[in-house]
Amino acid sequence: MRYLSLISGIALFLLALGFALKNSESVTLHYFLGYQWEAPLVVVLVTAFCLGTASGIAATLGHIFKQRREIQKLRREAKISMQTSAPISLDANVQPNP
Repeated sequence: MRYLSLISGIALFLLALGFALKNSESVTLHYFLGYQWEAPLVVVLVTAFCLGTASGIAATLGHIFKQRREIQKLRREAKISMQTSAPISLDANVQPNP
């Protein structure tokens, strides 16, 4: 498994390197108010990809932190419940065996 991961990493790097070498032409991005940015096409594409990835991660962070807080709360409640009482049946229709 380690070798497969290494080989796929090397292949991915070589593909990215080939992409960068094939797309080294300079492009100009025109912004509002006359601003412009001139850079190689690969730099523009990688920058757009990184900004998109960062904004996607930032958008999910709120949900992740909310879930972590909820998990911690439920773990505390479960720990307190286990310490203070007998196990509680989750199904109301189940009767304990006499």
